[in-house]
Amino acid sequence: MCTFPRLYWASSVTACRVTRRTFHEAMLIIELTKSKVRSMWSESSYTSSEEGCGGGERHAVLSYEQVRRLNDVMDEVVPIHGRGNFPTLHVRLRELVAGVRARLETAQSEGGAGITVRDVRLNGGAASNVLADRPQPYSDIDLIFTADLPTARHCDRVKAAVLSHLSTLMPAATPRRRASPAGLKEAYVSKMVRVNSDGDRWSLISLGNSRGHKSVELKFVDTMRRQFEFSVDSFQIALDSLLAFHECAQLPIGENFYPTVVGESVYGDYSEALLHLSEKLIATRQPEEIRGGGLLKYCALLAKGYRPARPDKIKILERYMCSRFFIDFPELGQQRAKLEAYLRNHFVGRDEEALKHRYLTLLHGVVRESTVCLMGHERRQTLALIEALACRELCARAPLLMPVPVPVPPAGYYVCVCAACAACAACAACAACAACDCCRPALCPA
Repeated sequence: MCTFPRLYWASSVTACRVTRRTFHEAMLIIELTKSKVRSMWSESSYTSSEEGCGGGERHAVLSYEQVRRLNDVMDEVVPIHGRGNFPTLHVRLRELVAGVRARLETAQSEGGAGITVRDVRLNGGAASNVLADRPQPYSDIDLIFTADLPTARHCDRVKAAVLSHLSTLMPAATPRRRASPAGLKEAYVSKMVRVNSDGDRWSLISLGNSRGHKSVELKFVDTMRRQFEFSVDSFQIALDSLLAFHECAQLPIGENFYPTVVGESVYGDYSEALLHLSEKLIATRQPEEIRGGGLLKYCALLAKGYRPARPDKIKILERYMCSRFFIDFPELGQQRAKLEAYLRNHFVGRDEEALKHRYLTLLHGVVRESTVCLMGHERRQTLALIEALACRELCARAPLLMPVPVPVPPAGYYVCVCAACAACAACAACAACAACDCCRPALCPA
């Protein structure tokens, strides 16, 4: 693909045959996009302490097919489900982004936040789905607004701006008292996080309260030291040129008429990260910097068929993952809450839910083999917790796996969670056999 200005110039000449106004719109988009591309290519839009991994380029221009998929994602009408009898709000994703950005940049005297947004990016699984050569399932739509947030008061203004925009999406007949900021927060915000320590300044507002539907996560970032967990989730796509295109152009996106969109891998090497995504490889660095160590995400990738890019180094990384996880979640109750929340939020849909038992089996194996920071009884308690969750998930799926009732295992028996038995533990014959060798009280030697 040639560089954007040449490609877009040819496209705008084609467009000018339609109307003179369309030609001027195309020229305006060219100037807007060139400035955005230059600024993004020169430096990352928000401060990070991370250095590039390898010697490859961390930016790339998206192809037409990738831009088309991005446009489809941004054109999607997303439902924002409310609690109780609050109505579900339906809004086109790019209109939500434009509305939130407008509220943020509107002066405080006019009811806005008075905060300048440097750029907006699509992040996470949705960005991976746009860039991959085959569909990638994703549970959330992650959007990053980069802005200056020097004080906690700025974060309060961001929250007020988001809730204010939500109020404009409510049906016209909604009573004013129900559209209060407190009511909207209770109804439509499922999670709210604010971080301002150790060089990190960012906040997160997650919209949507319905299991089984994608939530929209709005992240407002000033500085963030760690921007990714693994190379396959390190992609960020700048949306400014696409949003400018829809604001200015009257023609739809086509193979000969589309904006230049730049993608970035904050892992460091864009080509390498894209190879990992297409080949389903697991790679990261310094997992001890990640909250939770990336342990749960790592086992989820294994359960979905990913494999380590460097098998000779993975055991060392697993030890760091386990150590950081137990530093962040030292109590058994915290570990249970984290595991249950992860299973609930990241295994959505029939196909994903079928992976829960395999996921817990793999997690059990990693914790058993790579945990070096716990005392013996603490390690046994955590392993017993994972075993109990694995047994619960297998029992929950038993009616789907076989048409006959499952006999209740005798006291002292449990469902095996060893890696060697992962394949047979979910089959109907093994599940129906209460005295199977895999179900003895002691862990099997495998």
